[in-house]
Amino acid sequence: MTLNPRQTALLEEVRTQGFASIDELARKFGVTLQTVRRDVNMLAENGMLARFHGGVRVEDSTTENIAYRQRQVLNAEGKARIARAVASAVPEGCSLILNIGTTVEEIARGLVHHRGLRVITNNLNVANILADNPDCEVIVAGGVLRSRDRGIVGEATVEFIRQFKVDIGLIGISGIEADGTLRDYDFREVKVARTIIEHSREVWLAADASKFNRQAMVELAHVSQVDRLFTDAPLAAPFDQILADSGVKCVVAERE
Repeated sequence: MTLNPRQTALLEEVRTQGFASIDELARKFGVTLQTVRRDVNMLAENGMLARFHGGVRVEDSTTENIAYRQRQVLNAEGKARIARAVASAVPEGCSLILNIGTTVEEIARGLVHHRGLRVITNNLNVANILADNPDCEVIVAGGVLRSRDRGIVGEATVEFIRQFKVDIGLIGISGIEADGTLRDYDFREVKVARTIIEHSREVWLAADASKFNRQAMVELAHVSQVDRLFTDAPLAAPFDQILADSGVKCVVAERE
């Protein structure tokens, strides 16, 4: 197929950033929202990009996640809003488990001024961030260190987390399918996340808009096992109904 200059530039923009909202693309290229939607729909139909509610991302694999450095900048503004919403909901003097992921790391930055926290984590980046909070005790799980993102996984990690029962288990996710299934890429990471769910009095899930309708290989859980979902854009069908039916509280971190 032949792309016009705007479509070629749009495709390159999304591939460079990894993610873009429809509003951002319309502003950047000086066209209407309808024009951008037609362009991205055509690119998605031809397998060049993947659509999700409110935006578009690079087409990704079901077996391998996007590189960590790219994920760090992917929808950074949306993740920052989610982090602020989560931080405002976390009470001082509570216990938490924080797992692997760039959104979770952003949440850790939002907790550096909280008092009286006890945080268990299998993420060395989270541990390093919260080390700057003198009023937060950080407990780091043992296991196999995954060098690409400093996550700690494996059976030793699972056994370590089984010692605890915390107030809040806060997890990230790679993909949420249309039936509410939560999925990720590494089965070792998934086993740790399942254990976090089992050993938390409340389970909070942080997922930006790009995670919805995104496929990954390993089933982690169902969204009905979550108590609160924090995201950065209003949910579209069928996710809004699934959460309502499951009794999951959805917190949308709107732009200020």
